[in-house]
Amino acid sequence: MYLPPHDPHVDDPMRFKPLFRIHLMERKCATVECMYGHKGPHNGHIQIVKKDEFSTKCNQTDHHRMSGGRQEEFRTWLREEWGRTLEDIFHEHMQELILMKFIYTSQYDNCLTYRRIYLPPSSPDDLIRPGLFKGTYGSHGLEIVMLSFHGKKAKGTKITGDPNIPAGQQTVEIDLAHPLQLPDIENLHDFSELSRIVLEVQEQVRREEQEQEQRQEEEEHSQQAASQPSANPLGGDGAEGEETAAGAEGTTQNKAPASQPFVLPMGVISRNEDYPRTCRICFYGTGLIAGHGFTSPERTPGVFVLFDDDRFGFIWLELKSFSLYSRIKVSFQNAEAPSREAFDEMLKNIQSLAT
Repeated sequence: MYLPPHDPHVDDPMRFKPLFRIHLMERKCATVECMYGHKGPHNGHIQIVKKDEFSTKCNQTDHHRMSGGRQEEFRTWLREEWGRTLEDIFHEHMQELILMKFIYTSQYDNCLTYRRIYLPPSSPDDLIRPGLFKGTYGSHGLEIVMLSFHGKKAKGTKITGDPNIPAGQQTVEIDLAHPLQLPDIENLHDFSELSRIVLEVQEQVRREEQEQEQRQEEEEHSQQAASQPSANPLGGDGAEGEETAAGAEGTTQNKAPASQPFVLPMGVISRNEDYPRTCRICFYGTGLIAGHGFTSPERTPGVFVLFDDDRFGFIWLELKSFSLYSRIKVSFQNAEAPSREAFDEMLKNIQSLAT
């Protein structure tokens, strides 16, 4: 199991924890040992369910328990996962979220299912190299996000989740066709100024989506009414030219990013105050928020901030919160997707599992 570093140190390396091991014996026999818990290896079982999927089951779950009961298990988990004690955490809401995460994770420690994850394919036009990133999620701690590029969109998909947003969900979406021009450093301190800029772009995106839907409807009506293949060439060419211009503008800014000063607006909360004070470029984006148990999910506006090749951030406008992401620099063998279609299919599958 690859675990993120302790919150909020996103630049620290990942941690490694063995979950099971297999002893290959003579005559094609094997024994399986569960490594979970604090009492050493014990008897386990592995079942291959189907291609790219298998399950492990512990046959001696008493090895996962501690003599001091759940309270001792929780305190041990807290030290290992968060690097701190319960007494260090004064915020009641944070204590509640951490306890929920412990309950969720510990109740499945006896039977785990593993599914293959492909790393996202890359292309020369990508803003940065796609891959896995460690990100700060407020009181939830650090979580793992996969950044992938899909034409004029970039997606951040949760590989690990929390009681609000489960793994597999698209935590952020970046609109690469709509770069944001941040105010100068003096006005950037003003949250209302940043909010005004983002909401203006949100309204512009809404209008463009409505116009696109309208054009598609008109083209469908024209094709039905006319025998010629292209009943509305001017409208079609105009739309295509408009999209190309927007894409060209984004590409131009991506290829030659100019560094600019950056500071979080007053009132925006960040778990990590050690974020970069300069950035390359910013884009309009949306972030997924929900109540406990993934209730009432909704996409809300935000700002994607690209700092460098290995770090980016996201300002959650509605939450007045900032997430900082840092690249995971671990080499995973045989993790490349056989094709773009296979990767897209994997994304759909893990999202459907989460819902």
